[in-house]
Amino acid sequence: MNTVVIVGRVGQDAEIKYFESGKSRATFSVAVNRWDAKTKSEIADWYNVDVWDRLAEFAGEYIKKGSMVIVEGSIQNSKWTDKASGEERERFLINASNIRFAGGKREAEAI
Repeated sequence: MNTVVIVGRVGQDAEIKYFESGKSRATFSVAVNRWDAKTKSEIADWYNVDVWDRLAEFAGEYIKKGSMVIVEGSIQNSKWTDKASGEERERFLINASNIRFAGGKREAEAI
């Protein structure tokens, strides 16, 4: 089973892209804090998120930098060879199936 749920703050406004096929994709990043016992402080892990079609339209309009969100989806892995360096590269991202706001009333009123 490939299921992930993260709760964190959006790093930048969602960017939406439209394709000739009629599909749309929005991308944004989410910072999720975790406790680091070594440094005795919080560390932010960053996750890249992709959303498609209707959810992409929603994200493009409402997902803004600083918003607290809950993202549900699955993790995808893509590999490629960097054309400039010839090195193998790898990237993980969350393909979101649901996005909800997790902020308080004040944050909801800003939407």
